[in-house]
Amino acid sequence: QLLGVKAVITRSFERIHRSNLVGMGVLPLQFIGDDSVQTLGITGNETFDLTGLEGEIKPQQLATLVIHRADGRMQEVRVLLRIDTPIEVDYYKHGGILPFVLRQLLAA
Repeated sequence: QLLGVKAVITRSFERIHRSNLVGMGVLPLQFIGDDSVQTLGITGNETFDLTGLEGEIKPQQLATLVIHRADGRMQEVRVLLRIDTPIEVDYYKHGGILPFVLRQLLAA
């Protein structure tokens, strides 16, 4: 994880930015349909949980983002996991490209 960042959620990703996040062990998540920071009324006072990624992660799978509002309300929205390839799944599971490569070298 990059400085404690576990995930980045956005409407879209530039290819290289998405790839760099995976390479650093950060989960790239994309809003679906018309959902966005604006339409969901996200202000920065919320906390978030992510469900649906327990067990084996697959490229492009759906997950549920649980938004916990400051006033106690909760809202669930579907998000798309933007890990797009099986090798990116491996990178993410190992915490990024560098830990993945180091483990490969140590195993050899």
